This record gives sequence, C-alpha cells and structure tokens, in this order.
Amino acid sequence: MQLYLVTDENACLGRDLFWVVEEAVKGGVTMVQLREKSLGTRAFIDRAKKMKDILLPYNVPLIINDRVDIALASDADGVHVGQSDMPYEMLKDLLPPEKIIGLSAETKEDVLEAENWDLTYLAVSPLFSTPSKTDTLRPWGMDGLKWVKANSKHPLVVIGGLNETNTAEAISNGAEGIAIISAICSAISPFEAARYLKFLINKIEKI
Repeated sequence: MQLYLVTDENACLGRDLFWVVEEAVKGGVTMVQLREKSLGTRAFIDRAKKMKDILLPYNVPLIINDRVDIALASDADGVHVGQSDMPYEMLKDLLPPEKIIGLSAETKEDVLEAENWDLTYLAVSPLFSTPSKTDTLRPWGMDGLKWVKANSKHPLVVIGGLNETNTAEAISNGAEGIAIISAICSAISPFEAARYLKFLINKIEKI
C-alpha cells in the first residue's frame, strides 16, 4: 500500500501497459490497481488475469477498480470502490474475508460513515485537483488530510495530483500510502519514477 500504482493506459503514452506496470514494480511499487472504464467484461477478466500473473512473482497485490465480478473471476487480491459503486455491506458479503477492500472518501460524511466498516484502507480522494479524476468533489488538500487522519481509524491512501513534489508532505501529514497515476505511467522511466517516489516515502518514514 505504501506506493500504490493506479493504471491508466492513456497515461502510458502508447507504451505497453504491462511493461509500464512491471517496470514500476521493479522500481518499488507495492500495490497495483487495475482501472478499466471501457473494456468489456471478458477482456477485463483476461487483462486482470495477465496482470496478476505479472505481479505474482513480486508478491505485489492486484486490486480491481469498481468491478467485484472481475475481482472474483480473476482471483484478484481485492477491490477498490467509490461512493457511487457497490455498497460496503453487499461488497463484504460477496468477497472472501481475506480480500482487500479499499474505499474512496470525498467528504467528511464519507469518512465518518466509513468508521462503521472493516476496510483495509480509506482513500482520501482527491488530495489535489488532477485531470485523471474529473468527477470528484473539491480537493481535500493537506488540511483536509490532517482532518481525516484525526477522525479515521483506517490506514489512509491519498490519490489525486501526487508526484515527487508533494509525496513527502503527504506522508508527513498522515498518509500511509501514495496512489500514483501519471507521475509513474507517463514518466520517461516508470522504474526510475517509482524508485524515487519510494525513496521519498522511506526517507520520511525513517524520521
């Protein structure tokens, strides 16, 4: 969860998605979320299975965005849902108990409601405004992250506009994990981008 890559094929700039992900994992990514908004179900399952096969030797968990059916069919390690996706109670009934469950929180009400649930992590979304996520509410910012840290029992992942300039600050203000899209997927070297972000995270955690 420390360095969490969220896939975006468009952000890979024409390069093979699986190559980008494996390079990022070699560089230090510790969790991968496969996010596909336009693939059909069968193609999504095939892609998830292939991604799981790539990640397995590195012991990196695969999380599926939104689609519980895809997560089950591909035996992914867990699922990430937003506020408009499947309700937590239903999700918990469908998934085996060992699976990872992540939930996006876009408002203070979302954070407080999530206190009733057994989540693996809560995603503070978006931390900053970003072109990758245009359907979200006002960004939390660092003050918002501090509020969530003070009011949530869950490990926190931050997503939205994270890169090498603000990762250390986010970790310092309570984030256990940094979710990255374009700062790795669009980097000239996904390996080097991931390695430097991991270095920044480890540097703060040792202080």
